Amino acid sequence: MALISSPLAPPQDAAHEKFGFDTVFEATGEMVLAAPRPRRSFTADEVEAIRRAARAEGEAQALAGVARRQADALEVIAQTSQQALSRLAEVAHLHRVGSADLALACARAIAAAALDAFPQAPVRAALEALAREIEAAPRLVLTADAELTEGLQRVLEETAQRVGYPGAIIVRDDPGLAPHAFVLDFGDGSASFDPRAAAERVAQALRAALAAEGLHAEPLIPGAEKAATDAQSSES
Repeated sequence: MALISSPLAPPQDAAHEKFGFDTVFEATGEMVLAAPRPRRSFTADEVEAIRRAARAEGEAQALAGVARRQADALEVIAQTSQQALSRLAEVAHLHRVGSADLALACARAIAAAALDAFPQAPVRAALEALAREIEAAPRLVLTADAELTEGLQRVLEETAQRVGYPGAIIVRDDPGLAPHAFVLDFGDGSASFDPRAAAERVAQALRAALAAEGLHAEPLIPGAEKAATDAQSSES
């Protein structure tokens, strides 16, 4: 058998095949194998089928490109959102600190106005709160600034009668005490009140709470942290 052919370029995935033949002839010249010739004409149905297949392939390629661009855009959005959320946590913390300072300033102003309007109210409240502790004390000594002690004797006696305290009550002036501050001594113990010191203790406690909370407080936007975590999980 004689072989007459033109060599074909070997495919890349079949490097072991050195030669290939697309046409084979017998020794007599009769062709026994021929490469398929490309068709030169197609029916209308075949043309429509080819057109639909080409369109489907083009749409699939376009959709794949759009999906890749969407994935890239989502990755950029997730990274940008994460950076924004980190910055938002810092801004939220500063906002909380500023709000706390403003609230403290308002509280001080309100407390000062209340003390000016009702200067004897804290003394009366302290006496009522200490009713059980002072019931066995023979006498009470209350020390305050001169402005506060004015008319305080009568208020204390009325309060002592209401809570059932039978002992003596002595009121003394102390110029060294701050305005509206007082000390109540009942022998076995004492109680004191200083508006400035109380306000400072509240401020320190609030600052300590804010410092401990730091940037781990509840988010300003509910669900924002979970959304960022879900976005990172979808990327991985």
